[in-house]
Amino acid sequence: MTVSRSGKNRLLIPALCLAVLLQAGILAMVYINAQIPLWTGKPVLLKTLPVDPRSLFRGNYARLTYDISQIPVADLNRHAAVIRPDQQVYVLLAPGPDQVYTYRGIHLEKPRDGDFIRGRLDNYREKTSGSYRVRFGIEAYFAPKEKALAIEKQLQSSAVARVYISGSGKAALEAIHAHETP
Repeated sequence: MTVSRSGKNRLLIPALCLAVLLQAGILAMVYINAQIPLWTGKPVLLKTLPVDPRSLFRGNYARLTYDISQIPVADLNRHAAVIRPDQQVYVLLAPGPDQVYTYRGIHLEKPRDGDFIRGRLDNYREKTSGSYRVRFGIEAYFAPKEKALAIEKQLQSSAVARVYISGSGKAALEAIHAHETP
């Protein structure tokens, strides 16, 4: 049995269309996964700390860190037997009087209720401060050059990040604002 040249072409076009649709579907899933916290999440304000925001390789962005990123060693000591670098953790949050959320505790399992954000332990412990660092995936805010420089100035005084957190604890950074402390 032989397949004619026109028979091969008839199979090639649907295969190419299927490959293009599959790639577009994967890109759409990545985009939707990143947007779910913004669409369904609860908005919270987190206090940011100043960090140098310049990078020649990553473009115009502000690099951020948060008050809730520093976890006291004592809070993790009760989990010492199971703690490892890059461990997924859930940081419990509590709203302050100025509506800025603060650190309330940490769990290795997803909490059943309350406000929390999902993160990963950094690979090292800061010996000088006696704390572990947690990354939440919201440590970079991309913006045009002028806006990134303005954000840098805001971070030197006092700023908060508006973050949306989904029910699973996944966070998405929406914006950075100047914040006046009461």
